[in-house]
Amino acid sequence: MFFGLDGVEVGLIIVFLALFGGILSGFPVAFAIPGAGVISFAVIAWLDTQGLLIHQAIDTGSQAFRDLVNSGVKRETISIFRYPDLPRVAQPVFDRGWELAADRNLSFIVNRMNERVFAGQSIETLLAVLMFVLMGITLERSKIANDLLTTMARVFGPLPGGLAVSVVVVGAFLAASTGIVGATVVTMGLLSLPTMLRNGYSPELSTGVIAASGTLGQIIPPSIVIVLLGTLAGDLYSAAQETRAQNFGCTDALTYLGRPAVVSVGTLFQSALLPGILLAVLYAGYAFVYALLNPKKAPAVHIEEADGEYISRNEALTWFVAVPVIIIGGLFAAYEMRLIGPQDITVSHYTEVERLDALRTNVSPECQQAMIDLHGQSRWDDSVAARTALAESGGTEETRELTQDELNEKMAAKLSSIAPVGSGVATLFGMVLLTLAIARGVKPSAPFGPLGIGLLGVVLAFALDVVLIGPGMSGGTKVAILMIPLLICLWSLRHAVERMAENDLIRVVFPPLVLIVAVLGSILGGITNPTPAAALGAGGAIMLAAYRKLKDEGNSGKIIIWATLALAALILIGINFDLRMNQEVVTFENRVGYVFALFSYMLAGLSLIYACMVLYRNGVLTPIVRETAKVTSMVFTILIGSQLLNLVVISFGGEHYIQDFLRSFDNEFTVFLLVMLVLFILGFVLDFLEIIYIVVPIVGPVIYGGSFDPKWVTIMIAVNLQTSFLTPPFGFALFYLRGVAPPSVTTGHIYRGIIPFVLIQVAGLALLWFVPSIVTIVPDLLGR
Repeated sequence: MFFGLDGVEVGLIIVFLALFGGILSGFPVAFAIPGAGVISFAVIAWLDTQGLLIHQAIDTGSQAFRDLVNSGVKRETISIFRYPDLPRVAQPVFDRGWELAADRNLSFIVNRMNERVFAGQSIETLLAVLMFVLMGITLERSKIANDLLTTMARVFGPLPGGLAVSVVVVGAFLAASTGIVGATVVTMGLLSLPTMLRNGYSPELSTGVIAASGTLGQIIPPSIVIVLLGTLAGDLYSAAQETRAQNFGCTDALTYLGRPAVVSVGTLFQSALLPGILLAVLYAGYAFVYALLNPKKAPAVHIEEADGEYISRNEALTWFVAVPVIIIGGLFAAYEMRLIGPQDITVSHYTEVERLDALRTNVSPECQQAMIDLHGQSRWDDSVAARTALAESGGTEETRELTQDELNEKMAAKLSSIAPVGSGVATLFGMVLLTLAIARGVKPSAPFGPLGIGLLGVVLAFALDVVLIGPGMSGGTKVAILMIPLLICLWSLRHAVERMAENDLIRVVFPPLVLIVAVLGSILGGITNPTPAAALGAGGAIMLAAYRKLKDEGNSGKIIIWATLALAALILIGINFDLRMNQEVVTFENRVGYVFALFSYMLAGLSLIYACMVLYRNGVLTPIVRETAKVTSMVFTILIGSQLLNLVVISFGGEHYIQDFLRSFDNEFTVFLLVMLVLFILGFVLDFLEIIYIVVPIVGPVIYGGSFDPKWVTIMIAVNLQTSFLTPPFGFALFYLRGVAPPSVTTGHIYRGIIPFVLIQVAGLALLWFVPSIVTIVPDLLGR
C-alpha cells in the first residue's frame, strides 16, 4: 500500500493522472483518452502482480457481517464507508487476475462499440449530433451570423448597452442553430469585439458578454451537450430506478414510480428551453443595467439606418406587438372556450383504466411503505379508492373490447364535444394572419388592398370550416372545400412576402428564425424525434446558405423558395391524407395526395441537390463537409475511447468504490451537491465530451437513482458545465476568446469581464436548485 491508501484509491489516482497527463501532453484528446486507459491499466496490472496494490474489502464471511444482514440491512447498502468497523480482508484489486480483466474489457468494449456506435437504439439519436453540427457550421460559414450581428446592432444600438444586448440576442440565435460553443465564441469574437471596442465599449463588458453568450449553446436547444447527455441519461435513469425499485421490494420501476422510467432527448429539449431563455435574459439585463450605471463604458450607438420605410413607434407597437398579441391571444381564448379544437372522432374499441394516475396497489408491504414515502399517503389512498371503485363497477385493470352499445355511447359523447373550427385550420390561417400583420407593419404606407383580400380569405376559411367541414370528413374533402380561401391567401401572401423582403431586419432574421422554429417546433411539439428534426435543420441550412449565395451573385433564388413551399405542402399533405399505398383499399383522393406528395418530395430533393451544387461552386460546401467530418469524428472517437477508460475503472472496482462513497451520505441533496462541485472543478481541465462519457457514467447510477426528476438533474449538469467553462482561470470559452481577441485586450480584461456573468450563472443555478419547476413546467404543459 502507498501512503496508507487503499489499492482501489491508488488505481483511481493513476487513472486520473494518466488522463490529465495525456490531455496536457498536446496529443489529440480523442487519442489521449484511450491511451490513458491502456497506460493506466498496464501500470495498475503491474503493481497488482507485484503485490503492491491491496484492497481492504469487507469480510462477507465474518460473523459481524452476517449479524448486520440478519438485522435487516440490505447487502447492497453495506460498504466500508457506512460501516468502517466491519472486519476487513486483504485482496488484490484484480480479484481473478489482470488477464481475465483484460479479456473481459476487450470483449465488452467490442459489444459497447456495437451498441453505441455501429448499431443499437442510441445510434439514431447520435446521428442527430452529425446533423446539428452540419446545420451549425453551414450557418456559420454562410456569413448569416455576420448579417444577424449587423442587423441586431442597428435595432438595439441606440439603447444604452445596445451592442452588448445585440450580442446576447445573436448568441441565443446561434446557440439555437449551432449548439457548438467554440464556433459561437470565435465567430462573435471576430465579428463583434472590434465593433464594440471601436464604439467605446469597455473591454471587460465586451469580452464578458461575448464569452457568456457563446456558451448558451450548452443549454439552449438543440444543444449537442443535451443530445449526448440525453443518450446516457435515459439508460442511466432506467437502470438506476429499476435497481432502486427492487431494493424496496417492488417488482419493477413502473410499479414503484407510477410512471415509466424513461427520459428522452426531446423531453430534455423541452426542459432546457426556459432555463436557456432565462440565462439569456439575465445576460441582457445585466448589460442594460451596466450601461445605465456606466454610460461612458457602454454608450448608445447610432448605426446607419436599415433599408426600408421609416416606421413610427405607434405603428411598430400596433402591428408588431398589439395585433400579434390579439391574434395569438384570441386563438388561445377560442381554444379554451372549445371554439377551436381537434375534430377527430376516432375512439378506442377497448376500455381504459379510469384513473391513469392511480398507483398499483397490489404490492408487498415493503413496497407499499416505500411508495407511500415517495408519493405521499394521500396519493396512495386515492389510488386504493380508485382501484376499489373500478373493481366494484365490474371493471378491470386489463383492457377489454367494448360492446356495440358502449361504443355508440362513447362515439356520441365525443361528437357532442367536437369544436366548430379544427385546430389545424386555426393554426394554418392564424399564421397567415400573423404574416399579414407583420407585412402591414413593415410598410404601412403601401395599399391595404392586397393584404385585405388575404384577410377576407382567412374569414372565408373559418366560415367554411364552421358551415361545411364536419367531424369524420376525409382530408381530401377538407382540402377541396378550403382550396379557394387557400389560393386567395397564397396570392395575398406573395404581396406580403415582397413587402417584408424590403425590410433589412425581416430579411435577415426571418429565414433563420423560421428554420429554428421548424426544428425546435417539431421536437418540442412531439411531431418527431431529434434525428429527423436535425436532418430538416441541416437541409434547411444548406438551402438557406445557397439562397444567400445566389442573391450575392445576382441570380434568382426562386428554386429555393419553391422547395420551401414544397416542404410546407408535404407537411399539409401528410396531415390530411393517408399516403400508405400498400393497403388493400386505397381511395382516389389518397392516390391524388400521394402523387402531389411525391412531386413535392422530388422538388425538395432536387432543390437540395442544386443548393449543394451552388455551395460547392462557391467553395463553401467543401470546408463545411470537412469541418463537420472533423467534429463528428472527434465526438465518436472520444465516445469509443471513453468507454475503454470507463472499463479500466470498472475492472479494478473503482466505479463501485466511488458509488459506495457517494451512497454513504444519507442526504440526496448532499450527494448531488458534491457531484456538481466535482463536475464544476473537472470542467476546468476536461471538455464536456470527456465529462459526459467518462465521469457521468460513474456517478450517474447514484444521482439518477434517487427521487430527483431526471430532467432536472440533466439540465443542472448542463448549466453547471456551462458555468465551469466560463470560470477563470481555466474556462474553455475564455481560451477561445483569447485566441481571437486583438492585442489591446489582455487576459486580465477577459477575466474581469467574465466574473459578473459567472455570478449570474451561479444565481441561475441557485434559482434552478430552489425552483425546479422552471425546468419541468414546459414538458409538463406540452405533455398535457
